[in-house]
Amino acid sequence: MEDTTKLNTSKLGTKEYWDDFYALERQNFEKNPEDTGECWFNDNDAEEKMVEFLMDACGMHNISQECTMIDLGTGNGHLLFALTEEGFHGQMLGVDYSEQSVKFANEIVANKELGEHLRFAQADIFDNNWNPGKFNVVLDKGTLDAIALSGLKFDDDKTIVDVYSKCVERLMEPGSVFLITSCNFTQEELIKIIETDSLKMWECVNYPVFEFGGVKGTTICTVAFVKR
Repeated sequence: MEDTTKLNTSKLGTKEYWDDFYALERQNFEKNPEDTGECWFNDNDAEEKMVEFLMDACGMHNISQECTMIDLGTGNGHLLFALTEEGFHGQMLGVDYSEQSVKFANEIVANKELGEHLRFAQADIFDNNWNPGKFNVVLDKGTLDAIALSGLKFDDDKTIVDVYSKCVERLMEPGSVFLITSCNFTQEELIKIIETDSLKMWECVNYPVFEFGGVKGTTICTVAFVKR
């Protein structure tokens, strides 16, 4: 059976694309401080659903309004800003391999005075020497979607999809939650990609279901995993 988790390569998977993208967003922000950039999956209310899920899950596993969070592929930091606006105030770290992304997020924080609990840093999450510590919540809103398109392979010929769960799991401790949203992978594919012996699917967020050709599905999915 064909492995549907293997995606074709695209410029959307390159660091150069995102550096150029966020350099332009920084220029727009400089001209208009109200323009804080693209909110990915906004048409599906994905960010709102991720925030609502964490709000409703407060008190479960390691989730609380004081919990620590790391946002992988943070982009303009919009998801962490939204969580801050809803009262989450634990230490938050947004990381991205695009230096322009990190500069943009830091400029927004400085302009909006969003709080000292927010930090942004450039990082390669696949670098074994990178060790930011453990977090209560790990977030991914479209990041696996993008980097899976890079075609990058590691020394043992494994792809990003093959190694992603291990990269995520090393940021977690027992009770930590990984919340991921994707439009390139189905719910079943995400579970296949992410689950390990100690990282298990916990909850799935509901989205409107459509039917085409007798097949039901959604255009996006959000899945929560918990570290055992």
